[in-house]
Amino acid sequence: MIIVRSPLRISLGGGGTDLPSYYRRYGGFLIAAAIDKYIYISVHQTFVPELIIKYSKMERVGSVDQIQHPIIREAMRLLELEGSGLEITSMADIPAGTGLGSSGSFTTALLKALHTYKKQLIHPADLAAQACDIEINRLGEPVGKQDQYIAAFGGLTCFRFNPNDSVEAWPLRISSETLYNLEDNLLLFFTGYSRSAGSILKEQDDRSRQSDKAMIDNLHFVREIGLQSQAALEAGDLREFARLMNVHWQQKKARSGNMSNSDIDRWYDLAIGSGALGGKMIGAGGGGFLMFYTEDKAALRRAMSEAGLREVRFRFDFEGTKVVIS
Repeated sequence: MIIVRSPLRISLGGGGTDLPSYYRRYGGFLIAAAIDKYIYISVHQTFVPELIIKYSKMERVGSVDQIQHPIIREAMRLLELEGSGLEITSMADIPAGTGLGSSGSFTTALLKALHTYKKQLIHPADLAAQACDIEINRLGEPVGKQDQYIAAFGGLTCFRFNPNDSVEAWPLRISSETLYNLEDNLLLFFTGYSRSAGSILKEQDDRSRQSDKAMIDNLHFVREIGLQSQAALEAGDLREFARLMNVHWQQKKARSGNMSNSDIDRWYDLAIGSGALGGKMIGAGGGGFLMFYTEDKAALRRAMSEAGLREVRFRFDFEGTKVVIS
């Protein structure tokens, strides 16, 4: 039995500039943080000739080409696995469609498990690159590279996405005191519904490919917010970081009419009126998790609870995608 876990993530600045339609022309930059909420993949040998795949559905198939789950099918093709007599199962701490990068975490966990099954070591950069190849190139999904890379690396990490498709990664140079304060004062609240990010990301991707000036200018500005957020965090200025979160959220909302709705706007305003210094929707928008920075956690928790939002408490993860059992 092989069990691999891969962390989910929150974005700390610059999200959206990791889509190929943008960074291949202008270069992208963002900061992401892995959190201690995980996707788990297990792989083990069975005594039957079939492939057994368990996720929200169950598949029993005779060959890799018959697998309906596109990521599992393409991962096994990539690693040239026939897979007869294998059972692959996935589990998650947080449901998909909530903006925490579950698809990228799923893909890195699956690839790590399959490499382990083949007794192969793989560097986090190579793991993330393979995951991106599956989702972006083989499956043609309108997604960026943030989720795969932060899942593979873990930690609080800066990423530069270069026009030649190379990716540079380095740890955010943050003091221990700032790290602990950031971890304590960032709160996540579930809006109560999930959504597919595909339509929002496709709109951004299409408009970027068409050189839509408003979209390109928006992403230029968001990239600059990412760089300013890096500077604020590394200087220990968490109030400035919170202010930039607000600016970032307004820019995200301007990208698509589906980014927010009346409920999200109402909850956001309530949070700001209850002590939050800054906040934004995590992920592509339209649902999932709201994240806020506050120095008055009790007041914010009380207000959000009374509004019916559930908090998910978290800590940062510094291990990235890892084998738990082998």
